[in-house]
Amino acid sequence: MAFRFSNLRVLRSLEVVRRGRYNWMPLAFFSSDIVGDKPILVRDFVRSALYDPNLGYFSKSSGPVGVLERSIRFNQLEGRRAYMQYLDKLYKKTDISWFTPVELFKPWYAYAIAEAIMRTANLSIPLKIYEIGGGSGTCAKCILDYMMLNAPPKVYNNMTYISVEISPSLAQKQLETVGEVESHLSRFRVECRDATDKSGWGDEDTQPCWVIMLEVLDNLPHDLVYSPSQVTPWMEVWLEKVDNSLRVSEVYKPLQDPLIAQCVKIIDMDKDHSGGSRKLVSAARSIWSKIFPKPRKAWLPTGCLQLLEVLHRAIPNMSLIASDFSYLPDVHIAGDRAPLVSTKRDGKTFDHRNYLDAKGDSDIFFPTDFWLLERIDHSCSGWLNEQKQPGKFKPARKRRTIILDTAAFMEEFGLPVKTRTKDGYNPLLDDFKNTKFYLSVPTHNIK
Repeated sequence: MAFRFSNLRVLRSLEVVRRGRYNWMPLAFFSSDIVGDKPILVRDFVRSALYDPNLGYFSKSSGPVGVLERSIRFNQLEGRRAYMQYLDKLYKKTDISWFTPVELFKPWYAYAIAEAIMRTANLSIPLKIYEIGGGSGTCAKCILDYMMLNAPPKVYNNMTYISVEISPSLAQKQLETVGEVESHLSRFRVECRDATDKSGWGDEDTQPCWVIMLEVLDNLPHDLVYSPSQVTPWMEVWLEKVDNSLRVSEVYKPLQDPLIAQCVKIIDMDKDHSGGSRKLVSAARSIWSKIFPKPRKAWLPTGCLQLLEVLHRAIPNMSLIASDFSYLPDVHIAGDRAPLVSTKRDGKTFDHRNYLDAKGDSDIFFPTDFWLLERIDHSCSGWLNEQKQPGKFKPARKRRTIILDTAAFMEEFGLPVKTRTKDGYNPLLDDFKNTKFYLSVPTHNIK
């Protein structure tokens, strides 16, 4: 679940047409294996489709994550065409689902993250880093390499790097990757568990630490809400079998799930944010919607909310670096913030038009609305709630946050010259137009 670009994802970022790509409908529903005799929420369906130990996409023994034998020498490539041909050969040679940008641009991608940590961390205390979903372990190894080579000796000697990984096969792969440098192993460990399970974090730890999440948010479970018109209340979407058959259908219920209700409240989905003359327009739209009602669907990042709630409670003085897709083109599934559901077979990528078509070999990934991410982050830290219910004094901001395009992040903290081709084309800067970095740090670290 690390920050990855499959052949699908690389080309989506480049916004070019893929050869051999077409829409495909499955012959049998995997959803019938997930939905039992009782209805389930959509987030439970997504979680099982991705992480079920037997059926889930990330639970394959081979794993969909690719590892490069050596770093790409960008300065030896002529330009964009040569780079794309090189990638095409890599995917055909390995026949894996995707390489991570950390992998494609190693070590430079992870080095930029390490530099961002170095500039912000309080180096007078031992450095502690958590990585949620560490993939093949390349990010961990490269960050440890960077600290060993560039940080003061006491930083590397006293640091701890903890990978929280839900996939047992990936957890083992991370140990092998990091173990390529023997001294790293005494500073690195893998905890094979679900990061959203608060019991796995133990007692609250108030010491400063860093959390890295590279393309984690897009694979977190999401919920779906539905409204029959523009002015009617939102309802939860549940899934149930139709008359004990293999078919699965959606069922709409009033909001009752606490996590969905909390997410709706944080986002202010039911609030009219318009003012002045816009309220007249809003009133006109309300009348129009009664005459011509239009159903609405919206996907809610309830998995993100659940994860950030757990992190803020377990390690309240964490600093966070997250990177993900800010938008996804060519999405055919209905609803705001709808996901792409895709399957790769025989070197071809198949896009599904219905999320219920997801099988154990189907990736489900969502765009990240970074404005919503910031609101959720501030809410989970407690600051947003204090702001809504101010006392005598205005509450102090508990987090400082910044959102950067990937190119801006790399230009600030990285070495872009290392990923530039002969003609000046730079895939790290030029091809990641639909990805962003989110940095969030506490305003007062506790020593």
